[in-house]
Amino acid sequence: MRKRYPAWLFAVLALTSAYAQAPAAPPFFFVQMSDPQFGMFTKDADFAQETANFELAIATMNRWRPAFVVITGDLVNKAGDAAQIAEYRRIIAKLDRAIPLYSVPGNHDVENEPTPESVAAYVRSIGPDHYSFRAGPLAGVVLNSSLIHTPAKAPALYEAQLIWLRTELARLKAGGVKHLVVFQHHPWFLEEPDEADQYFNIPIERRSLHLSMFRDSGVKYLFSGHYHRNASGRAGDIEMTTTGPVGMPLGEGSQSGLRVVIVRDSGLTHRYYQLGELPNRIEIKSP
Repeated sequence: MRKRYPAWLFAVLALTSAYAQAPAAPPFFFVQMSDPQFGMFTKDADFAQETANFELAIATMNRWRPAFVVITGDLVNKAGDAAQIAEYRRIIAKLDRAIPLYSVPGNHDVENEPTPESVAAYVRSIGPDHYSFRAGPLAGVVLNSSLIHTPAKAPALYEAQLIWLRTELARLKAGGVKHLVVFQHHPWFLEEPDEADQYFNIPIERRSLHLSMFRDSGVKYLFSGHYHRNASGRAGDIEMTTTGPVGMPLGEGSQSGLRVVIVRDSGLTHRYYQLGELPNRIEIKSP
């Protein structure tokens, strides 16, 4: 007697076959900049050098045509400074509107110890302080890391962001996002996930909590700034990349620049370019 199989089994096999035969999504690239920090070079006397650097970077984006640009915090040097904020907004307005630009708050944008008032001022002048976005198979999650680093003066905002993050990560994971990427200003860690607390990383108590959430949600890539030089480390499968500044560099050998990130089905690869070595265009070669 011929064996009969349940109908659901044929549906599963057909779906599996469709996925197996689906062509790979074409690779693309995005650009991460960090710390334009208008006013830092001259301690707020002016921002001529920051303007020169940032205008060069934005003009390059109009030539390169990345899928999007993300700027990971410290947009200005002095939180709430009207002239510095206006200069940042004036220059990002030069970016072709077909290229999405995502701003991320840094400690110089919402203060080292953010308050409900300082966060609200950022939201009014720049935009949301935490949100998510999509670019093909990639989902970006933007966080206000200053609330995570020092939540003492705005505990309700920290808790609200944490609740939102749990919900958003679950939603994106359930939606089958291929690459789930988190962008924030402060590095979670510079080199090791259990390194000691310091100014340039997230305190280990909240660091461990968030890294566990990321691990459970399938996040593999974290991008930050704040350090004003490059650094990298891993927490298991999670890659932590800290990108040097498009503004003023710190530390021996550090140079102003930006990071190009290539997105393939197999994962993300990236390179930091100093402003003096920006190529005419970005060519995506076979891995």
